[in-house]
Amino acid sequence: MQQMKKYASLKGGQLFAFSAVDGTTDWYNGLVGRIIGNCLELKLPHDGGCLLFPDTPDGIYSDCLVAGHTRAAFADAFNIIIEGDVLPLGLPAGYVCKQAGNTTIIAAEGHLNTAWLNADFNDIFNSRKQWLDNLHLEASPVLRRAVSQLKSQLNSPQGLIKHKWTTPDRWPHRNMWLWDSVFHALGLRHIDTCLAQETLRAVFDVQDAATGFIPHMGTPDGRSNITQPPVLAYGMRKIWELDGDLDFIAEFYPRNKAFLEWCVTNRDQDGEGLLEWFIDGQPFCRCGESGMDNSIRFDEAVLLDAPDFNAFYAQECGIMAQFARMLNLPQDEIFWISRQTAVNQRMNERLWDEKHGLYCDFNPKTREFSPVLSAAGFLPLISGAPTPEMASKMVALLQDSNKFAAPLPVPSIALDAPGWSRDMWRGPTWVNINLLIAEGLANYGYSSLAEEITAKTCHAIEKYFDRYGTFFEYYDALEQLPPVKLDRKGPNDIFKVYQQPLRDYGWTATLYIDTCMKNRRQSF
Repeated sequence: MQQMKKYASLKGGQLFAFSAVDGTTDWYNGLVGRIIGNCLELKLPHDGGCLLFPDTPDGIYSDCLVAGHTRAAFADAFNIIIEGDVLPLGLPAGYVCKQAGNTTIIAAEGHLNTAWLNADFNDIFNSRKQWLDNLHLEASPVLRRAVSQLKSQLNSPQGLIKHKWTTPDRWPHRNMWLWDSVFHALGLRHIDTCLAQETLRAVFDVQDAATGFIPHMGTPDGRSNITQPPVLAYGMRKIWELDGDLDFIAEFYPRNKAFLEWCVTNRDQDGEGLLEWFIDGQPFCRCGESGMDNSIRFDEAVLLDAPDFNAFYAQECGIMAQFARMLNLPQDEIFWISRQTAVNQRMNERLWDEKHGLYCDFNPKTREFSPVLSAAGFLPLISGAPTPEMASKMVALLQDSNKFAAPLPVPSIALDAPGWSRDMWRGPTWVNINLLIAEGLANYGYSSLAEEITAKTCHAIEKYFDRYGTFFEYYDALEQLPPVKLDRKGPNDIFKVYQQPLRDYGWTATLYIDTCMKNRRQSF
């Protein structure tokens, strides 16, 4: 056990995979590994076995590495080529190993290509790192690694998904998630707006054409039956701000309109004008639809009029009104403005808790506020719902050290809430929520506070990158424990991947890219 704890605390966790940037990936049989210390663990298509290098890899690329005098690179989705010393340990069924001289191939069974043994390794290695090198980000090793990680998240079209798509992590999640994809596009847009567009197109690929429903998760051969925060117009506008491509907006405007109508039809259970997340029966994931899986908000497993769902929806309405104006659809513009105004007003009437100065979940059956103060309560700032007076009270909460002014703001749950913990959405700080809150604060003129939250967020990302060489799923709001020691849907368990904060996590890296690149653009 002591050895395993040491192993879990080693620098690493970077995922190692072939990217759609360089060719065709394979969701079913493509190789995926992760680097821990001087080991490359093989995780997909089968978990088990590892490659032991003589030195700890010190490269920052997601598909090629340098470990002392040994180098490795993906030749294609199925074959890893290694030049130099390597010790394949306990390769399980499903993998094959072929060696010739100082060259080794590790491949998925049935996909070994021995021709790679005679290929020019330098060409393979250099071609894998060329994409990142061409971006000229040498001044920032953290940014370089974030971009390299983003590259590894890209999958090629396959099955139901007709466009290049992203995943939160190539292992263990593997699949495509709705709001993750949008946040990934925010970072990707600074590198390649066409590719950023394509990753949103992929989300629409799994839309139900008959109903407008978009699932929270899709794969090449299936889709889930719940949705996730409506943020697609938000992502579309962010890309448009850089490329001005109105054709892309025009193409997907009606499809996002259908999705938003699905939300109203299917997620306003009481018909009183506010949306409620679907509640599941799983104790460690009561509300995967909200994206805040195990939040204390959902412990009682009852339907709640939710400030985050309605804030996302109202923001989408506002953006859709902008799109309608750009597309010369005056009646649609009137409709969306009216809808945004109505939802904002309804939030102010029902979800604003004057006692606490925050938006709260509301139980439509008991007609009572939830006692849980959460970071979701700040999200109406993005939709323009609060009056200036209400916004000032929300800011006061963000500056209250007993509530949300944590050393690393903004905790997902108020610090003094009963049941607060360091478990996922039950207390820790999340990058995506922080940056949304910061955007909302800036909209209300609280630029200094917005910049403070953003700066502290980036500092935490950089601090733990320096220590572990990777980007984590979430961080300790109290800044007392490193991410590797936080809980996840139960006590931290180094033997169970889903019970430890994930490393090389998608939106942490891509939103870091977005923040850095926006700052660069603004400085020119």
